[in-house]
Amino acid sequence: MSPPNRQSVTRISEELGIHVITLYKWRKTWRLQGEVVPASHKDPGGWGSADKFTVVLETAAFNAIELSTYCREDG
Repeated sequence: MSPPNRQSVTRISEELGIHVITLYKWRKTWRLQGEVVPASHKDPGGWGSADKFTVVLETAAFNAIELSTYCREDG
């Protein structure tokens, strides 16, 4: 949803199998909380503390295999 990819909610929903209403609710929650989703998963060295915390929350429930996959694919 956010740069640099700027994909539509519909496209993200189709690709990930997440209902569009859920995506809109997440986006609204992030905006109300002032959260910033990292603009690029390719350069984590440039992320601020809020960006890093967002990733920690996103991956908190991952098991070791899921976390390893996430780290390999997204930095």
